[in-house]
Amino acid sequence: MSYQPRLKQKYQEEVVAKLKEKFQYKSIMQVPQLEKICVSQGVGMATSDKKLVDNAVEELTLITGQRAVKTRAKKSISNFKLREGMPIGARVTLRGTNMYEFLDRLINVALPRVRDFRGISNKSFDGRGNYTLGVTEQIIFPEINLDKIPRITGMDITFVTSAPTDEESLELLTLLGLPFKTKS
Repeated sequence: MSYQPRLKQKYQEEVVAKLKEKFQYKSIMQVPQLEKICVSQGVGMATSDKKLVDNAVEELTLITGQRAVKTRAKKSISNFKLREGMPIGARVTLRGTNMYEFLDRLINVALPRVRDFRGISNKSFDGRGNYTLGVTEQIIFPEINLDKIPRITGMDITFVTSAPTDEESLELLTLLGLPFKTKS
């Protein structure tokens, strides 16, 4: 038997049944699932220091366990001293086993390390079942060595689901273990 991540096993054994019961799906294939997680980091100071983008790529590679790629500017903006094609950030798209492993580490290790953490907002859905979470400091991940980072930067984490509505996506992500704020 091959290795299966803990959250994927939880999804197959518990989450599918609860979602099917709550939303009265006729088939198991209608039950929404997590398709991919996109992690991106913009580096605003990259126009003046090229090494910052390389640092961002290395940090994202460490955090996600998968090689990150540089993102390049699509347009030239003279006010920002930005030329078309200049590297200005890093991103990585996680699917399958890497996705579930990253989500497990995010929920159980990284988010509890955020200062004054009271849960994540449930208002960042896009209307099509996708959720975006902004992290202000990359140092919440234990893979990052504090002595080797030149500056603290944030990142965006987008959860892409197959859910048609935000309500179904919220329920899916809650059952997977994302700590959303309570309404009280």
